[in-house]
Amino acid sequence: MNNNDRLIRLRYALDIKDLDMVEIFKLGDKEVTIEEVQQMLAKSNNSQPEADEEAYKEKEYMKKCDNVTLEAFLNGLIIYKRGRQEAKPGETKKHKSMIKNDRSINNVLLKKVKIALSLTSEDMLDILDEAGVYISNSELSAVLRKEGQRNYKECGDRYARNFLKGLALRYRD
Repeated sequence: MNNNDRLIRLRYALDIKDLDMVEIFKLGDKEVTIEEVQQMLAKSNNSQPEADEEAYKEKEYMKKCDNVTLEAFLNGLIIYKRGRQEAKPGETKKHKSMIKNDRSINNVLLKKVKIALSLTSEDMLDILDEAGVYISNSELSAVLRKEGQRNYKECGDRYARNFLKGLALRYRD
């Protein structure tokens, strides 16, 4: 699952319109146009089958959504849903990237969606349960930990995909 897939699934699950997506990106300090959003969501019409399957997969979307763009969207989603957090006196604005590598994307996605939608761990377990995935509270806790901590566990595409599927079942029905 690539970042474009994650963005499409999240957009579908939360029923976010194109104009709202532009606003969310702006809240996340990323300027994009409606056309760029639509290009990130649209697959390219590449009718010529290529010999190299990996090269074909890279050209699947008209505009690639990189890690910085996805994280800007997730940060904007938090502000869009919960409002901007006021800085405490004497505190400088820290905007450190949480996505360190391609393996941590799903963990960051789950954490930031949890924050944006004000979900508890029980809510997340229920959402995964609705999608047919059963994990324990300690497994979920390991996935939500900061990378580098002792019990940190990498979140695979299966959990992220099913979490987004469960969100769609909960928020669209």
